[in-house]
Amino acid sequence: MRYVYAMARTSDPARKPALLSEIIEFLLDKPLITLSFRTLALGLGVSTYTLVYHFGTREQLLRDIVTALTDRQDAVEPDFHGDLTDVDAHVEKFRAAWHLGLEPRSRQLLRLEFEAAMLEMRDDDDRADTRRVMNRWYWMACEGLVRMGIARADAELESRIMIDLLYGLQYDLLVTNDDERATASFERALVNYGRRLRELLVEQRRSVPAK
Repeated sequence: MRYVYAMARTSDPARKPALLSEIIEFLLDKPLITLSFRTLALGLGVSTYTLVYHFGTREQLLRDIVTALTDRQDAVEPDFHGDLTDVDAHVEKFRAAWHLGLEPRSRQLLRLEFEAAMLEMRDDDDRADTRRVMNRWYWMACEGLVRMGIARADAELESRIMIDLLYGLQYDLLVTNDDERATASFERALVNYGRRLRELLVEQRRSVPAK
């Protein structure tokens, strides 16, 4: 009697990231909460076995989607380490981030990011990707202000206010779809932020004892 042993299928390490990109593109106009292996398989033209093979469970798939969405922030986060002394340059980085969010595809991804954040926060996990991204934004903006010469306590407060305003107005944009008014509100907030930074710099320079 002859025994035939099937060769184990070799895993393609590039397949999972490519599949994840396809999944995110598929979800751009769909609510994340309705996600299932069956709907994905039908939409992507793959078998449910393929999805289970690469992601295991729906919960793991959701975690991988959240991670992929938050990793996108690496490409869009402002680099506050450029000109460390120029308020205008610092403010302009926030403006660039806002206008990137106005692009149609960025807006679709932003909607997914907000939805993913709500799903992720249910686990109250300190390692949550969304929380990690928010903390990184706060840290980067704060360090930029500290290097500019603003006291750390003020820098922490001002950077958090501005970033929370940015996220809040992005939510406004998604809900109302009113680019003009949301952008006008953002610009007003940005002008006030820049003015406040200049006031803080003047105050702190005056408080430095003359040599």
